[in-house]
Amino acid sequence: MGLSKLPLAALLLALVALQLLGRQVDCGRACSARCRKASRWRMCTRACGTCCRRCNCVPPGTAGNRDVCPCYAKMTTHGGRLKCP
Repeated sequence: MGLSKLPLAALLLALVALQLLGRQVDCGRACSARCRKASRWRMCTRACGTCCRRCNCVPPGTAGNRDVCPCYAKMTTHGGRLKCP
């Protein structure tokens, strides 16, 4: 009985993995939108890009909305400050 469920479980896991891999965020475009009003645009875009690649998520808008991307919101620098703009 257990062996007949094994191929089905493997197929289900493979489908879930394909769905997760297919949802890649365009970090360049998302970070350009996020940082468009920043006074230090290059630094904002660089930090946002790092956060986006690690979390595969960028909050909407130019500021705030951190609750949409918990990984993005929790990332900090070595000094304990928020890393992601």
